[in-house]
Amino acid sequence: MTRHEFKLRLSSPNGADKRAVLLPGVANPLAARVAQDLGYEALYVTGAGVANTELGLPDIGILGLSDMAQAVERIAAVVDLPLVVDADTGYGNSVSCYHAVRRLEAAGAAVIQIEDQVFPKRCGHFEGKDVAPAAEMIGKIKAAVDARRDENTLIMARTDAKAVEGYEAAIERASRYAEAGADILFVEALTTETELRDAPGRNPGLPHLVNVVHGGKTPPFPASEFEAMGYGLVLYANAALQASVLAMQQVLGALRDDGSLQNVGDRLADFVQRQKVVRTAEWDAMRLHYEGDVKP
Repeated sequence: MTRHEFKLRLSSPNGADKRAVLLPGVANPLAARVAQDLGYEALYVTGAGVANTELGLPDIGILGLSDMAQAVERIAAVVDLPLVVDADTGYGNSVSCYHAVRRLEAAGAAVIQIEDQVFPKRCGHFEGKDVAPAAEMIGKIKAAVDARRDENTLIMARTDAKAVEGYEAAIERASRYAEAGADILFVEALTTETELRDAPGRNPGLPHLVNVVHGGKTPPFPASEFEAMGYGLVLYANAALQASVLAMQQVLGALRDDGSLQNVGDRLADFVQRQKVVRTAEWDAMRLHYEGDVKP
């Protein structure tokens, strides 16, 4: 799906294709390859995942623009899917946000998400968050809209105000962000079924995203149920990351205890599977195409 096709898909919720886009979070090219092979239509480059995977650090505002742009570039180089990219708070003020959008769009982002937390931000399902004044976020959204070079690049506005100012304040912020030019709305960490069902209808006309975190604050309804509620995107930002952490702990724990992989072989991709994910056969074929039987 091209960037233009993705925009059309999201901007036509009443068209023939009413299915919500199911977004898996990816933090590196290998995870992106796995997701593409499984048939996903788009991917979410998760700031938390990149911070955890590439830096070994929590999602508390340490990850910088250069870190994220590099991650996006690497992922965009190996998959042919639209990338929804987490840009945290825009990495500073409105001018910083303008620069971030330029950088991430050039790196390969099809959608750039900006949130209204104060810096340093925290994971949306953490306690202790705080939000910036709505006017500050509105300035960032306007800067982001002006910064994009491709009209098919979309700006997503996320508000974390539910945990700080309450549900109605979060809905009001989302409305103001839509007026400022946001293309997609994301009210983070809704905690009740009533709120989840209500939110998309309070700001109609734009696609809404819901973020489901295993063990997080938002009730984990099936994607089909969220779709029926009116959400255009259903995000599982950390499912792949959480699965990989558990698998590494279990497999490496068994190796430490048993001195072998005999008891955890069913949790390992075999050699052929691993080479298929990274396209070893395609690279070998390309080498033969260009070099033939030339010997060193």
